[in-house]
Amino acid sequence: MTSINFYFNAGDRFHVACRLAGKAYAQKKKLLIFAPATEAARRIDNLLWTWQQLSFIPHCLASDPLAAQTPVLITTGPANPPECDVLLNLADECPPFFERYEKLLEIVGQDAAGRSLGRSRFKFYKERGYAIDTHDLAATS
Repeated sequence: MTSINFYFNAGDRFHVACRLAGKAYAQKKKLLIFAPATEAARRIDNLLWTWQQLSFIPHCLASDPLAAQTPVLITTGPANPPECDVLLNLADECPPFFERYEKLLEIVGQDAAGRSLGRSRFKFYKERGYAIDTHDLAATS
């Protein structure tokens, strides 16, 4: 069964996503970032290139010819998601294919709309019996 980690109170969901992508890369886990909104996919792609000056997280779109050799992938659609160890969700809804992955990462922002959407996703997983680990980012900053 997929293990789920929720990261609450993110000041910037995309910066947290970059940090989690870096952690997965350091642990040699293949990561898929689900960003169905085109602007979100573009933003995370750009941030992964620039978020830290002295490090690099190899990444590309899941549709890229180099995807099989790339540790971090970005996808905008649920059709034929690639095999990876970890799924990071940047969508407002639960990814329809999350159960295919060993681990799911959810990031919840500090704004009211983001918290409400995060609660809905949390409730969805909890009602289906998934174990959920929570991490309050406000407590660690």
